[in-house]
Amino acid sequence: MSNAIDLKDRFAIVTGGAQGIGRAVVERFLASGARVAIFDRDSALVVKTADDLGRARVMPVTVDVSSLADVERAVAEVHAEFGRIDILVNNAGVAGANHKTWDYPEAEWKVMAINLDGPFFCCRTVAPHMIAQRYGRIVNVASIAGKEGNPNASAYSASKAGVIALTKSLGKELAEFDIAVNCVTPAAARTAIFDQMSQQHIDYMLSKIPRGRFVQVDEVAATIAFAASADCSFTTGAVFDLSGGRATY
Repeated sequence: MSNAIDLKDRFAIVTGGAQGIGRAVVERFLASGARVAIFDRDSALVVKTADDLGRARVMPVTVDVSSLADVERAVAEVHAEFGRIDILVNNAGVAGANHKTWDYPEAEWKVMAINLDGPFFCCRTVAPHMIAQRYGRIVNVASIAGKEGNPNASAYSASKAGVIALTKSLGKELAEFDIAVNCVTPAAARTAIFDQMSQQHIDYMLSKIPRGRFVQVDEVAATIAFAASADCSFTTGAVFDLSGGRATY
């Protein structure tokens, strides 16, 4: 039985919300009373997820978060539908290839466009709405790789370190408006993102976790739900660790 988190009458955007961690967050938000707009670039999947979870409280939006213009269009649609945006969860992300930094293909550096540009574009677009209503909660999904750096994953690690720094800067900028900006740094979860990784890299990540297992998507969603709630009223610019003991800082 999950602890009760009160998100009644809150309106949320969850990027990459059609599957994996994102879908778990959407489900937790719905159970907590929120209405949710799911941002995802997979049109068919985002519609299917919304149909599965119930269109009465879920709004599917096809959007490429690496495009500022597309994000601005999508946020405008959500604000027109909901009337306000209380919560933003920047979860959309890709893993990229596994190579030594000196062999890393230039084309694969596109990881930055989704993992770092995406959260920046979404925060940039949503923040003015939250400032106007003088309330908001932003939760960015970073990674333990952003704290420690994973070998053979320089682009992913760098992008997630950037998300952590973005969180700290924005948290200070928005603190006076009752807008909390925090991030989570999970260890790997067994989701579709594993399909982008080599087995050697997966084994490496597991070997570094003292708990001896990968994090469950529901565990990540539980921490995000708290950070997205009114109860998270003083902490901002912070990093909530979900690395199973790999990082104790």
